[in-house]
Amino acid sequence: MVRWLMFGLLALGVAIVFVGNTPGLLAIGFVAGFVGLIGFVFALAAERVSATARPESMMVSPEELALLKKRQSAASTPRTVDAGRAPPEP
Repeated sequence: MVRWLMFGLLALGVAIVFVGNTPGLLAIGFVAGFVGLIGFVFALAAERVSATARPESMMVSPEELALLKKRQSAASTPRTVDAGRAPPEP
């Protein structure tokens, strides 16, 4: 919704620049067009980011993250085998 408002402001600013015949009206048109353009670009970027963002419920809590790191470090440590015994068969 905001991006269409910014696009409308951009179009209004461009229209004022083409129709206006006084310096003050031209300045207002340029400012409105510039603000509308910047706002439209940021609104498009925000829409794109929110479309690809994960929901909050899918985020891992710090406690779960610490548990996963602990499991990973335990699984990655090499196990030593006694020289007198044969390794266990899978």
